[in-house]
Amino acid sequence: MVAKPLAKPRVAALVGPYTAGKTTLLESLLFAAGAIPRKGSVAAGTSLGDSQPEARARQMTIEPNIAALSFLGESWTFIDCPGSVELVQETLAALMVADIAIVVAEPDPTRAVTLAPLLQFLDARQIPHLLFINKMDKSSLRMRDLLTVLQTVSARPLVLREVPIRNGEQIAGYVDLVSERAYRWRPNATSDLIEMPETVKPREAEARQSLLEAIADFDDALLEQLLEDRVPASADIYAQLTRDLQQDLIVPVFFGSAEQGNGVMRLLKALRHETPEPMQTAERLGIKSNGAFAATVFKTLHQAHTGKLSLCRVWSGSLAENAALGGRRIAGLLKPMGAELPKLPLAETGMVAAIAKLDDVQTGDRLTPEGRGGPEASWPEAPAPVMAFALAPADRKDEVKLSAALHKLLEEDRALSLEHGGSHGQLLLKGQGEIHLKLAVERLQQRFNVSVRIAAPLTAYRETIRHGSAHHARFKRQSGGHGQFADVKVEITPQPRGEGYVFHNRVVGGAIPKNYIPAVNEGAQEALIRGPLGFPVVDVAVTLLDGQSHAVDSSDQAFRTAGGMAMHEGLPNCGPVLLEPIQGVSFTVPNAFTAKVHAIVASRRGQILGMTAREGWRGWDVIDCYMPESEMAGLATELRSATLGVGGFAARFDHLQELTGKLADRVVEDRRRALAA
Repeated sequence: MVAKPLAKPRVAALVGPYTAGKTTLLESLLFAAGAIPRKGSVAAGTSLGDSQPEARARQMTIEPNIAALSFLGESWTFIDCPGSVELVQETLAALMVADIAIVVAEPDPTRAVTLAPLLQFLDARQIPHLLFINKMDKSSLRMRDLLTVLQTVSARPLVLREVPIRNGEQIAGYVDLVSERAYRWRPNATSDLIEMPETVKPREAEARQSLLEAIADFDDALLEQLLEDRVPASADIYAQLTRDLQQDLIVPVFFGSAEQGNGVMRLLKALRHETPEPMQTAERLGIKSNGAFAATVFKTLHQAHTGKLSLCRVWSGSLAENAALGGRRIAGLLKPMGAELPKLPLAETGMVAAIAKLDDVQTGDRLTPEGRGGPEASWPEAPAPVMAFALAPADRKDEVKLSAALHKLLEEDRALSLEHGGSHGQLLLKGQGEIHLKLAVERLQQRFNVSVRIAAPLTAYRETIRHGSAHHARFKRQSGGHGQFADVKVEITPQPRGEGYVFHNRVVGGAIPKNYIPAVNEGAQEALIRGPLGFPVVDVAVTLLDGQSHAVDSSDQAFRTAGGMAMHEGLPNCGPVLLEPIQGVSFTVPNAFTAKVHAIVASRRGQILGMTAREGWRGWDVIDCYMPESEMAGLATELRSATLGVGGFAARFDHLQELTGKLADRVVEDRRRALAA
């Protein structure tokens, strides 16, 4: 047999739901390849990855963990990605630079749906991926039954590559369906080659035939051999499996136990033979470099000692430690390895490297010898935020420091965004859920040394009027020298909902000089900032009917004050009414959970508008509704709890709606207490 030529350094991303065991699998891969002397433990806080205090406190991956190993002379980088749905943007970014994805799943049919969003993304981008079913040492479920359920969430055919050998209810080993060799597992050691048990042979023959039929759909020559009852050569089967995987036509399925090291060496060997090379991945992504240096930044970090770091995947060419990039000499070249960042003399094709202090470079940017080449066209957009915290520095002297820290935080995590909360003046940090936002707050304190206070965002209530009235106001003040005098008569009338504010001048005969008219308008608008109920007033028309002026004592300021007085005194006579903001919400959920979404909407004073099938997502629904903004708090948490974490929604302001009764009274009373405090 001809030896396989050594491949360029390749990258594999470990992805899958939270608790699937990705970090444990990374430890087993590193140990099996001899990259670490002993396996660490997530529970004990001794794993190579998850080194941040926030990660260890939660026993979960919160940022991509990067580790390198060498296996049979070839270099690999593994990226252990967060499994939480709130941190999915980090996972998608890592997948954009991976040659292959290892989707880690638990042997639990009820949680199969949690893989659906991930598999949808992989197929949409045609990213080669295989499935590793973890924790099989603790499962008695039949593999064929599990695969039947998993197939419902995969658009690509799942192709089982091995069948289990059982000892009672426990899996003791496996049979490779191509070589038809049987192996007995040993904890954290190489499996023993054994004779295939007689009890396994019927199942093995059935599963092997299914494998051959699945790949024959993509190869006419293989199909012809099967129709003629000829047995294809193992080398031809392996070659076809490799081609199909690299073209994202099939999803090979392996199984094992990351904790016991079972199936890990088999996984490494499959990756070595079947994973595309960096040049193939670059071609899939449409990256053309003509041999010159080209790389993509997939993660930005700000470290206390190294400053800004841009983690990138090199597609072609190389970059030396003291080379120039974009007309400037790079400040440093590092190799990520868990929490360590040793110096890297040369970043070559296929490698993952960290480049220091590229201040103008952002996540998703292409790097070329000329410098920043702009963002990748296909880079995944940040998801719409679903929750917000109102932030304020614990010490007012830290306002400038907080602003700088937030800028860095948003550079690191594109799923975060900032917004200034309009009339309430709140600074809103928006993200993907409570965990996501709490992690951001902890990073502000631990990484950037800025303590903040957090609060719930205030609902953007407004008020308007039901009917009109006319009001006369006179402002007169005498305090020696020139006094202040202005007299105005205005009519206040309601506008149709959404029409906003309008001002009309109906003064005739020069009762008020024209140069004072704008001041009346300004005073009226200033008065609308806080109406009789304590909220900004909207959808109001003000008509200036008449007034008086004084040749000496009148001024812009006097007429501005008089205009404000007329509004403050007149608005309570116009039937003020509270308006609450209504959001247009679109839920996306598997149709098995549609009824639960209806119940959630009803419990939050929502109104269902309609339901459609989600385009391109088999078995998913889109449910459109109206929901009061005041009822949105905690919606993301409740929805994910009801849908195994896969349900999502997007919300946008739609309209203002009258709110009356006890709920309105309570809102107004709370506002008055807040203003008096």
